[in-house]
Amino acid sequence: MHPDVEEFFSRQDNWRDELTELRRIALESGLTEEFKWRSPCYTLDGSNVVIHASLKACCTIGFFKGVLLTDPDNILDKPGDNSRAARVVRCTSVDQIRKLEPALKACLEEAIAAERAGLKVDTSQATPPEIPRELHDAFAADPDLEPAFSALTPGRQRAFLLQFNSAKQAKTRAARIEKAKPRILAGKGPNDCICGLTNRPPRCDGSHKVLGKG
Repeated sequence: MHPDVEEFFSRQDNWRDELTELRRIALESGLTEEFKWRSPCYTLDGSNVVIHASLKACCTIGFFKGVLLTDPDNILDKPGDNSRAARVVRCTSVDQIRKLEPALKACLEEAIAAERAGLKVDTSQATPPEIPRELHDAFAADPDLEPAFSALTPGRQRAFLLQFNSAKQAKTRAARIEKAKPRILAGKGPNDCICGLTNRPPRCDGSHKVLGKG
């Protein structure tokens, strides 16, 4: 058991009992407990398999490559409309988790087998998000911006486009693009560290907040 996970559980008010059950099931599967993205994460030989989260309406166990699972009991959901690989089970009571335990363990066994087999999620055929008109306008206004955006990895481009497109109003989309310009020009994605304090580069792990740097 990881000490940072113990600290995580000590701070839980709403879903402590439910998360404890999910933790037990994950540990019984033989996975290694780690602490990533400020959440309990369970790995196989260093590869992420599942992660727990505490939300307002529920707690979840998330399968990083859930799209590969057969899910015969139909317990897995997309965490969001744009999720390509991850799948989650949303839990709201200990009784629910205990009823789902056989299905959860079956998914865990399949996820572990997929990891051992080296299976990958094929996202090459995924339709890329649409480039909003406001970004085209920004490209036209700044000749350096479009080549910088094109030089980003596909994952970073997708993350920015999802961020921009999630805004309903053109004014908000334009404001998000303007705020993102320094990151794009620096070759950084929306989740990359730009302060140099992260312990998990290139992603931001929130260290700047812990250290009071912003």
